[in-house]
Amino acid sequence: MDDPARLVRFYDEAYTTQDPAEAALYARWRALGAVGKANHVLALCTRAGLWAGGSPLSTLEIGCGDGALLCELHVRGFGGRLAGVEITRAAVDIACERTEIDSVELYDGLSLPAGDGSYELGILSHVLEHVPDPAALLAEAARACGAVVMEVPLEANLSARRSSKREHASEVGHLQRLDRTGAREIAARAGLQIACELEDPLPLTVHLFFATTPLARTRARAKWALRTGLHHLAPGLARRLFTVHYACLCLPVA
Repeated sequence: MDDPARLVRFYDEAYTTQDPAEAALYARWRALGAVGKANHVLALCTRAGLWAGGSPLSTLEIGCGDGALLCELHVRGFGGRLAGVEITRAAVDIACERTEIDSVELYDGLSLPAGDGSYELGILSHVLEHVPDPAALLAEAARACGAVVMEVPLEANLSARRSSKREHASEVGHLQRLDRTGAREIAARAGLQIACELEDPLPLTVHLFFATTPLARTRARAKWALRTGLHHLAPGLARRLFTVHYACLCLPVA
């Protein structure tokens, strides 16, 4: 799915489903994902120690979707003035209804409607794997923001090579299939240095979300326990076997 117009149509349809039950289900799914994403943002910013009060005065999320992550940051009292940009009108309309967010704008996926250094923190969470030139978008985020948190799935692994996984990744618009080295190279090509980084094999709540039967929930718990344990004991092996989420905080090269 390397046609930008097609990607926009795909996500417009995702946010405008006519089935109320399906819409509510995926809204809860995005809200659950926002909890983990917010955990990563706060952990990285705390480690970097960039702001005396512990929180930036302004935050821009590029590819904010329906605003779930920005709302989660607001609940935690983090981020200061919260703004978002998104390529799909349907998502912008939903996010604009959220009073926790100060502003949401439509953008073209390439150029941010913000001046140099307009925000203290930028966030690109599960966005760069969707774009043909992730380094260019990361550099544009760094132009507008003093520091940038990027998060991507590391899908260069055995599990993600399965045909069903490749088909799903294509359906949701993944253009990049990254490992940790590839993610770090994106930051380098954008002219940035990585201040700190983390990995997450995903919490139990994520594995359980779509498990609707007792057997499915038992399997989900076993999968979570196996992956979490392996990632703790042998993270390099875990990355080669299954997908983990990688996040880092990027700063301009001194």
